[in-house]
Amino acid sequence: MIQQQYPSQLLERAVQEFAKLPGIGRKTALRLVLHLLRQESSDVEQFCDAIVRMKHEVKYCRVCHNISDSPVCPICSDPRRDTSVVCVVENIQDVMAVENTQQFHGLYHVLGGIISPMDGIGPGDLAIDSLVGRVAAGGIQEVILALSSTMEGDTTNFYIYRKLASLDVRVSIIARGISVGDELEYTDEVTLGRSILNRTPFEG
Repeated sequence: MIQQQYPSQLLERAVQEFAKLPGIGRKTALRLVLHLLRQESSDVEQFCDAIVRMKHEVKYCRVCHNISDSPVCPICSDPRRDTSVVCVVENIQDVMAVENTQQFHGLYHVLGGIISPMDGIGPGDLAIDSLVGRVAAGGIQEVILALSSTMEGDTTNFYIYRKLASLDVRVSIIARGISVGDELEYTDEVTLGRSILNRTPFEG
């Protein structure tokens, strides 16, 4: 297949960079680049500044590993949250998904992935030890495992359950209103909310 030649190397480079984004092909990348080219310079500079500042200034919460503008995220620092319950999720998108249900008022713990030997991801690559440390420090009465209902998600659930077995904490799992194999972030808010509310004890 002959790759399209653009009239400008600067345009070509911009298209190549946009095409590196997930779900963005070269045609979509070209549309985005041409859109930016038509905008005022100040608007494009504002767009670029937002991306650069995000990359350099965004932080990860030292407590739950969620993204934040400060060392501790707004959820962990909110005195209205129930600090006795921690919901364990795979990634930041899942925090947003659960928050959108408005059914959960506890804290979170973002693992940064799930155990997947096929992808070379083991327990040491995830924020599991820090979760165990949070529970061991006391004050947490329940840990809700809210990982995707896939084989990798179930493997991670079981590993965490075993790591917490010696600690005085209740471990529960979200109800299987979510179809097996579904990713949490793509589940509708009503189903996800009910799954949180109707969670059940985790049985190893």
